[in-house]
Amino acid sequence: MPGGMSRTAGVLRPTHESADWGAIARSEDVKYMLMMHAPRAGWEKAGIGTWPAEDIKAHIGFMKGFNTELREAGELVGAEGLAGPEQARVVRAAKNGTPQVTDGPFAEAKEFLAGYWIVDVDSTERAYEIAARASAAPGKGGVPLNMPIEVRQVMSAPPVEV
Repeated sequence: MPGGMSRTAGVLRPTHESADWGAIARSEDVKYMLMMHAPRAGWEKAGIGTWPAEDIKAHIGFMKGFNTELREAGELVGAEGLAGPEQARVVRAAKNGTPQVTDGPFAEAKEFLAGYWIVDVDSTERAYEIAARASAAPGKGGVPLNMPIEVRQVMSAPPVEV
C-alpha cells in the first residue's frame, strides 16, 4: 500500500514495509480495521446511487476531509469505499485448485461491507472515536447515516509468548 505510513514502536514506516517484530518491542499503538456496513434491504432503491447529486458530493466531501484529518494526524494506514453488493463475488478453490466464482455476498445477508479504514492509534477508545465520526457521515438530505462501524484489532504479529 504505497503512500501511507504506519507506526510500529513509534517508528514511522511506509505501509508496504512490514515491521521486524524480532527487532522492535511491541508498541502501545495498535492497528484497527473499521468496517462500514450498509443495510442490504433497499440498497437498489435507497442507496447512495439514488441520492441527489448535492448529497453525494457532501458525503464524499465529508469522507475525503475525514481521511485527510486522519492522515495528517498520522493515524490513517488505508481506507477505501467498495463497490455495491451486486458486483461482489465469492471465490473458493475447487479440488483441483481452480477458482469457483459465484455471485455474492449471500442473498440472506442483511448487510454488506461498504468500505473500511485501517487506523494506527494509541488506544481502543481512539479507534471507537474515529468509528463514531465515520458512522455520522452525512446521508441523504444531510441526515447522519449512523451506520454500524465494526471495529476489530489487526493482528499483525503473534502474541509475544508464541
